[in-house]
Amino acid sequence: MTAIKDSVALVTGGSRGLGKALVEELYARGAAKVYATARDPRSVTHPDAVPLALEVTDPASVQAAAAQAPDVTLLVNNAGVSLGATSFLDSAVGDIRAEFETNFFGPLLVTRAFAPVIERNGGGHLLNVHSVLSWIGLAGSYSATKAALWSQTNTLRLELRPRGIEVTGLHVGYVDTDMAAHVDAPKSAPGDVAALALDGVESGAFEVLADDVSRQVKAGLSGDLAAMYPQLAA
Repeated sequence: MTAIKDSVALVTGGSRGLGKALVEELYARGAAKVYATARDPRSVTHPDAVPLALEVTDPASVQAAAAQAPDVTLLVNNAGVSLGATSFLDSAVGDIRAEFETNFFGPLLVTRAFAPVIERNGGGHLLNVHSVLSWIGLAGSYSATKAALWSQTNTLRLELRPRGIEVTGLHVGYVDTDMAAHVDAPKSAPGDVAALALDGVESGAFEVLADDVSRQVKAGLSGDLAAMYPQLAA
């Protein structure tokens, strides 16, 4: 289990949406320091957060961030992008590649850079932000990137455990952020999701299912595919 109090955290995509809520919740729970990253660190508005420039798809930027944050014990891979590449047949391949660069390779680069940092600091925790779409292919390449990240997280959990680093994956449906502003469906409040995610970190949970839809879809993975995809039964 990982204590949030007195920890030093880094949250990618920490200037808005769920990332901003995670920064706020970390401080509310007594974190000693929180690095909030963004492409433009001037967009970080939390008065106590340490703004840090980071482009997760750029190896040089990732390495520079790791050099500037040598005291991190808790890494939150939250940064993500959805470019609307909903069709594997018709969407621009460049958009599909860009989503994978940010949503899969970005967390991988950041984790590879910060795992030695966390290990040197005595161990700690990795929190990866997935999605209910990790488990259901309804959003084209975005779903695929989150499925791939889920698999990455499951492997990293095994690799990092001997190094004193615990790993939690967060799954959630729509969150009331800019990314989901166009969606007309029930949405979770970012603060509520952040609180559940950090409850999971502190309890050592392998996964956090932050809403009913995530719990329902996860439960349905063992069932018939036609139950998950009603179109197949038509």
